[in-house]
Amino acid sequence: MLATVRLVNSVFYAHHGVMQEEHRLGGRFEVDVAMDLDVDAAATEDDLSKTVNYERVYAFIKEVMLANKFYLIEKIAYTIAHEVLNHYPKVMAVEVTVRKPNPPVGGPCDRAEVTYRVSRDSL
Repeated sequence: MLATVRLVNSVFYAHHGVMQEEHRLGGRFEVDVAMDLDVDAAATEDDLSKTVNYERVYAFIKEVMLANKFYLIEKIAYTIAHEVLNHYPKVMAVEVTVRKPNPPVGGPCDRAEVTYRVSRDSL
């Protein structure tokens, strides 16, 4: 049975952005990750080792967010998506959304966001 395991609105204070001030001061970022995988064995056996441990996925995303200074949220989403596929072979496809609340666009704007999707079939 194909299912989607999601982490929704993981929040990080990180130093990403095009402007040098964003790298220096940092800001709030929100990340959603949706991972498609077969959960039959995990569900029938109630066995964590047969699915994705989302606590570990969260820790990995946190490391990507905090250990880097990217210019673009596109790069953040791309990096997280490809690394999830690289580290978690049970995941068949992943979708990552990265949001930057109150982006510096010269006027009122709730957020800038990008959603990046990739599957094993497309690699």
